[in-house]
Amino acid sequence: MFRTLGGGDLETNQVKATHPHAVTDMCDEGGRLYANALRTGRIARVDVESAPCLVEFSLLYPDPDDADWLRPVPPAAALAQRLHPIEHEITERRRMSIELADVFEPFMALSTQVTASTDSITVLEGGERINAALNLAATQCQSEVLTIQPSGNRPERSLLQGLERDRPLIERGVRIRTLYQHTARYSPEKLAYASHLSNGKAEYRTIDELVERLIICDKSVAFIPARDDQQVALELRHPGIVRYLTKLFEFLWDRSVPLSTGAPYETAPDGITEVQHSIAKLLVEGHVDEAIARRLGMNVRTCRAHIAKLASALGSGSRAQLGYLIAQSGMLDQ
Repeated sequence: MFRTLGGGDLETNQVKATHPHAVTDMCDEGGRLYANALRTGRIARVDVESAPCLVEFSLLYPDPDDADWLRPVPPAAALAQRLHPIEHEITERRRMSIELADVFEPFMALSTQVTASTDSITVLEGGERINAALNLAATQCQSEVLTIQPSGNRPERSLLQGLERDRPLIERGVRIRTLYQHTARYSPEKLAYASHLSNGKAEYRTIDELVERLIICDKSVAFIPARDDQQVALELRHPGIVRYLTKLFEFLWDRSVPLSTGAPYETAPDGITEVQHSIAKLLVEGHVDEAIARRLGMNVRTCRAHIAKLASALGSGSRAQLGYLIAQSGMLDQ
């Protein structure tokens, strides 16, 4: 969510070499100090030496009354400054899209005839071709878009492409329903994205586990990935396949939780949270930490922290014993 809002000085440039991390991946120390600064209204310069990214990202500015202190930039102001250039770029791209639509309008009737004779499954290779097919489907969509988006660090360019496609749909009255994993509730980027588009026509829910991405337009065309690197996708227009995928989406949607209801990781009477129950199930199935983290949309470090808490709750001293205790506890039968 965060990126430098203004020009950097020599000190900031030196900081990047000693405290590097992506602008969309706020470090734990930086997040803690920024939250403290917001609560107290200011923070001593010496206290933020361990997280110089706060100055690099322009989340702190010098206190005009005391050079030894820094004041926090309100998060709403920081977010607005980040969104402004994105909004400008979206406006420019929408203008270009209108011009392109005018150019190709005379050929649309011919295109309809060609499309009717194409195969029901089309292989799309390369990000450019995939995005072109998605943009065309979004342009032709009239009623509803269903999407499943497993959690992960989506690059800013990907979020921008999503905004470019979704905003015109909502303005045309198209309904959008999106499923994330529960971990999306702790992603500032996804929360800001959802907040930016939620106006009654866009709904966002979360569920504990999702496997692959899915996009369905008007229950007539669906897109699914065909390779793990997301560089090959399938465009599906076979009515039977699209109907099956739509039923799968509705099955997951009915078991999901609205994004606006708060975190669903309540602790059960046995002291084990819902996410830890999900991890326990995958552990017993034989999945390794990396696979579990990917299935649940969290990083491996967070996954291992949950496994450690699960082991502590069950009194396990080893990984092998943990699997046995999970089975013996009956927790997977609940």
